[in-house]
Amino acid sequence: MKRRDTWRPIVDAEVKRWSQLPLDQLIEKLREPQAYEFIDGVNKYQVEVEILENTDSYIHFYVSVDNGSLPRSIIPLNGSIIRYKTAHS
Repeated sequence: MKRRDTWRPIVDAEVKRWSQLPLDQLIEKLREPQAYEFIDGVNKYQVEVEILENTDSYIHFYVSVDNGSLPRSIIPLNGSIIRYKTAHS
């Protein structure tokens, strides 16, 4: 298994965790980009979460994960999600 393949479950879990926050709380927490370390057993990952777009109708944010080593951290694995501010039909 490639090293980046081990990052996918971390990206998916972090996207899910952030996307489950109430919208107002999500926007408040992401007023500034968030960067933190995630430890899974003995493995450490660098996680960054940032708003890409904040429009009248939706918020689009991304989560990126890498293991902090060069050159792999130059191109992290990403996931993003759009949360609509009102019911979207």
